[in-house]
Amino acid sequence: MLDNARDERSIFRASVIYQDDRAALDWLAKAFGFETALIITDDAGTLVHAEMQYRGALVMIARKFADALESPKALGGKSTQLLHVHVDTDIDAHFARARDAGAVILQEPSDQFYGDRTYRCADPEGHIWVFAQTVKVLTLGEMEQASGLTLRETL
Repeated sequence: MLDNARDERSIFRASVIYQDDRAALDWLAKAFGFETALIITDDAGTLVHAEMQYRGALVMIARKFADALESPKALGGKSTQLLHVHVDTDIDAHFARARDAGAVILQEPSDQFYGDRTYRCADPEGHIWVFAQTVKVLTLGEMEQASGLTLRETL
């Protein structure tokens, strides 16, 4: 698994900061079905670096290692980004799994004007995750008609 994941590295990859990185690894596996791809520890057994994978994509899990980095848990639940993950099948079952694992549900699954069915939740440290499944492939024109918005590919 590790070799395949490393060979398929994507250009963009998130590094998510947790106060309790070990707990995060367990929870992300239980709630979202992520799999551990790489664990690096020091002589004391402290996690130095971890990577999890889902459908061939990697997310890095880390403890605070610079002053500019914090878990949302240390910021009163404030977050500066959403982590968006596409699932390939049964987003409603994925939602149920996350809810049953204790995810804080911020938005129940619902169909979006752009053809995805999405839900949004927060993990135990307040990172906000958006999960989506494409349920209908639409043209930009169809999305405009469904939303009333103007969509284009450039500014």
